[in-house]
Amino acid sequence: MTLSDILTMLKANLEIMNTIKDAYLNNLITVAITEIQREGITFKTGLDSENHVTYAVDDANLIVMYGAYLYRNRVNDSEAGYKTALASTGMPRMLRYALNNKLLSQKMGESES
Repeated sequence: MTLSDILTMLKANLEIMNTIKDAYLNNLITVAITEIQREGITFKTGLDSENHVTYAVDDANLIVMYGAYLYRNRVNDSEAGYKTALASTGMPRMLRYALNNKLLSQKMGESES
């Protein structure tokens, strides 16, 4: 899946139907990829016929989940008004599990080779 496909999936996840926020959402996708890689996760990438970077479907889904979390967390923080340091809701358990499972499966795969 290309970054364009990931953007389409993220917009569907967030139920956004127009292109007004595309630049912001593309930035969130870039941030999500960087943050996931910072956790030690590597992506299976390739190039399509037009030399666009492609991601495996499970990696693309993880990027979408993280991007949606970043988008929704921004809204939650602004609604809380920064009243307390504990106002943020934290990372959803589903996303934390997905990241942990991906990292663990990669580490297990490394130890078997």
